[in-house]
Amino acid sequence: MRNSIIFFLFILFIISTSCSEKPKQVEGNPLLAEFDTPFGVPPFDKIQSSDFKPALDSGIVALQQEIESIANNTEEPTFENTIEALEYTGSLLRKVESVFDNLNSANTNESIQDIAKQVAPAISKVNDDKYLNEKLFDRINKVYQSRSSLELYPEQRKLLEETYKDFVKRGANLSEEDKSRLREINERLSVLSLEFGENVLKETNNFQLIIEDESQLAGLPDNVIQSAAEAAKNEGMEEKWLITMHKPSFIPFLQYSEVRLLREKVFKGYMKLGDNNNEFDNKEIIKESANLRLEKANLLGFETYADYMLSDRMAGSPQNVYDLLGKIWESALPMAKKEASMMQEMITQDGENFKLEPWDWWYYAEKIRQEKFALNEEELRPYFELENVKKGLFGLATSLYGITFEERKELPVPHPDAVAYEVKNADGSHIGILYVDYFPRASKEGGAWMSSFRKQHKTNGENVAPVITNVMNFSKPTGDKPALLSVEEVQTMFHEFGHGLHGLLSQCTYESLSGTAVAQDFVELPSQIMENWVLEPEMLKKYAKHYQTGEVIPDSLIAKIKDSGTFNQGFAMTEYLAASILDMDYHTIKEPITGSVTDFENKSMANFGLIDEIIPRYRSTYFRHIFAGGYSAGYYSYMWAEVLDADAYEAFKENGIFDKETATSFRDNILARGGTEDAMKLYKEFRGAEPQIGPMLERRGIVK
Repeated sequence: MRNSIIFFLFILFIISTSCSEKPKQVEGNPLLAEFDTPFGVPPFDKIQSSDFKPALDSGIVALQQEIESIANNTEEPTFENTIEALEYTGSLLRKVESVFDNLNSANTNESIQDIAKQVAPAISKVNDDKYLNEKLFDRINKVYQSRSSLELYPEQRKLLEETYKDFVKRGANLSEEDKSRLREINERLSVLSLEFGENVLKETNNFQLIIEDESQLAGLPDNVIQSAAEAAKNEGMEEKWLITMHKPSFIPFLQYSEVRLLREKVFKGYMKLGDNNNEFDNKEIIKESANLRLEKANLLGFETYADYMLSDRMAGSPQNVYDLLGKIWESALPMAKKEASMMQEMITQDGENFKLEPWDWWYYAEKIRQEKFALNEEELRPYFELENVKKGLFGLATSLYGITFEERKELPVPHPDAVAYEVKNADGSHIGILYVDYFPRASKEGGAWMSSFRKQHKTNGENVAPVITNVMNFSKPTGDKPALLSVEEVQTMFHEFGHGLHGLLSQCTYESLSGTAVAQDFVELPSQIMENWVLEPEMLKKYAKHYQTGEVIPDSLIAKIKDSGTFNQGFAMTEYLAASILDMDYHTIKEPITGSVTDFENKSMANFGLIDEIIPRYRSTYFRHIFAGGYSAGYYSYMWAEVLDADAYEAFKENGIFDKETATSFRDNILARGGTEDAMKLYKEFRGAEPQIGPMLERRGIVK
């Protein structure tokens, strides 16, 4: 096997050095040279936007040559010269794309956005050239059909199986006419996805609520007022206050502002993102995307796009997803209605006669929290100073897995806000690099995510360490106050760190199976299980310390947190389920959408009886997960994974929430294994049985 790999790499070397343009392109382009940096991280300080286009072009050419080399190999197809050789193709393109895509999400500019649009069709084409290459698939098929006679270890068998399935799912068996149409669809969808995301970012940055009258700040906590003043000052507006569409700005405004008209303006600014009938409107993009996805699914032999996407996931079918969502909806909606009634009653008690609207929900939920549980979220913020939370989070990983985090200031970073850490095993051996980038800016998409600049894998038996990034949009420091987080922001930090651990602690041979390369409705397990520790009293005592006094969070506050644990869960579940249903409805259409997207969304929500006081967590026009991300027909996976994580956390509760043996089992059977085995098999190896829904329902307050 080793001789075959060496021969293959030699062929690639001959091909690459024979390209007459390459020396010219390599010269001075840091993306096309070896990364001469500690741990081989990208040389962010040397990369210019102008470097990306020639580097991406070179990566595309290299991948084309590599594919042709395998497809035209005259030797009998074997696992080594076909399946494994294919796995090693595209390394240059992946290397460049990982830097480019991450910067386009977290530190973009017009130049990068223009390049993204230019190269999207070419990248779509080279991928289609790969998956629709008849000679290449013929070789793959021959190896696959002989699989029972091959001596392969489990990860090799999984690679063979996934490679074959991937090619079939991407159209390898189609006629030439259908392949041609599939290429057109894929190219168009790649452009539409970029346009959708750019429109949401531009709409987000364009919204401004400028407050000039101090009386209109009524009800806002001091830190919110101070943040708004600094935001205005940064825009050249003295003695004014600015509320933006970044969550740390508009969410607390909706929670605390006593000025209902302004709450309405801010909320409608959010719910109308991408829906303002201007140059950034996303409605036609949505319709075209949904219809093209249906056509693509039909070409590939599936009735709907959801059937196509779910064919290799744990859920298995759209009906199974609807069954899960419907079961929880039956309990969540009555809870939400009860919460709405409580708020309407409070409105009446306040001497008002208006009907509760979506822009009132956050405000009255906060008032009820204070009245019923004597808990003001602003009481908690001083105990959740970002650096303390980060230390607690890193400490939790040390307690569970023995790993440590050392800041490395000498490493180049993707943005001045980002911080680099070297992650090590208990014995001091290197695991990988983790970047954290916590604060919002105009060049960064909203939300939070984990990604990689380099995935863990092995080359010639040698481990290649991962380079992982966690990106968020948290409340920034203001004046003399450090960054103080809300409970939701703390949970988000733990969540994305869980994804980060999945990437960092991977121990796989093949890059395409490593880290988070698992079934989409399994990938949220490592992230969501981390949220379970956030509000555990034992954990809070470790990291929740007052930023001024150093006082550990008092038991009285912990008790209030526990008592209010299921408050507003009707709203939280209903808005999430509504978005999940909307996603599924777009992707279970059997005929193209001909009417308006607005009508489609309204009908979808009416069919499930969504109350007027709540809108989906993401309305269609800013639902980046499904129209500019990888979660089409997959947003349900957070709830699916919640069943897994609640059940999995029971193992920790049974043995002690910091139990090292349980943590070692979770690391070895889940985090280290990537997609090298079936997801349910991995779960059962950790838990000993399939997951039960009971712990999730109990945690949400649906059953007791």
